[in-house]
Amino acid sequence: MTGMFFTLLKKDFRLMLSARFFLLAAGSLVLYSCYIHFVYVSLDDKMYPVYCYDPAGIGAQAIDSITAQDSGRTLPPVKNVNTKEELADACSDGYSIGIDLSEKTPRIRMVSCGIDTIDHLRAAYAASRISAIGADGAVPLRKVLLDSEDSPAKADQAAPSSTGAALIGKDSKEMKNRREITAEFLFFELAAVGFLGLAAMLFKEKDMGVIRIHAVIPVQRNAFILSKLGLILLSDLVFSTMLTLINLGAAEGLAVLPAVLMQAGILSLLMALAGFFCAIALPDFKQFSLLYLVLAVFITTPVFLAGQTGLEIGWIKYHPMYHLFLAMKNAYFRNPNTSPVYYAACVCAVALLYLLAGWGLRCEMKREG
Repeated sequence: MTGMFFTLLKKDFRLMLSARFFLLAAGSLVLYSCYIHFVYVSLDDKMYPVYCYDPAGIGAQAIDSITAQDSGRTLPPVKNVNTKEELADACSDGYSIGIDLSEKTPRIRMVSCGIDTIDHLRAAYAASRISAIGADGAVPLRKVLLDSEDSPAKADQAAPSSTGAALIGKDSKEMKNRREITAEFLFFELAAVGFLGLAAMLFKEKDMGVIRIHAVIPVQRNAFILSKLGLILLSDLVFSTMLTLINLGAAEGLAVLPAVLMQAGILSLLMALAGFFCAIALPDFKQFSLLYLVLAVFITTPVFLAGQTGLEIGWIKYHPMYHLFLAMKNAYFRNPNTSPVYYAACVCAVALLYLLAGWGLRCEMKREG
């Protein structure tokens, strides 16, 4: 079986070369890395415009001179307004944030954007600007109050302040952005490439009559499946390693790489086996393309929306891909999944998909033979 396995391995490797599989992977790596380095890490520079009503001028100089200590960049300037009415009008878009320093207790004014998670982030960001003023001694910050119209957070609710604050983690904002977007790119790349890559190889072999030949000339079904699965897994692990090291750097990348490769391997095996079974069960690539469209719209899209936008989807906790997505993201943030239930479920899923792939291949060989 060993000789047959390596023969199939060489044949599948040549097939991947002819299909430009590695060229597409390299192109994706370059595209993702360029986007992360030159676009994504600076997106937050223009987020959440902050307006300040400060009639006494007690915090004007301090609030404009605050710098981001973790990255060395100057935060976007706070725009001053002359009246409370101007402040309310400026913050009426559900995006901007207002800081009212006209009273003894600083207040945050904003209109809800409709998503609780985003509202709390906006409030925390504004509170951090006020907290920085208090650190400079310009404002005696004891409590920060939140005035939020149409928001689940009630007026006069205490927002985060500098009192009792603790530093969580050592990452700068840029590094957090890098970890987050790299995890998301890797998850969706593996979900797509693992599913499509092996299926494309199998459809090409079906068109070439390879399965018909194997039905006449006996071949080990396990070797037939494992040769393709091994190449896809190896290429996915190499891609994961390069994407992580390029975008996180050598030190941070190596620190999270073992946990990332574990999750990448699990996702790669699951998607490759699912793609193999679907390709062997469906008669042509058109039907497979329709199935992939359904997969992209109804399986991966809810996962992305729940994980990235903060939309509250109650049933998402029953979505298996969501748990894979969270495990990948947690691995990048040095908080790997250690749940035995999670890994037991992954092992069972891989075993089940492998049995289905073997059963589908056996049925296809009988039909071709």
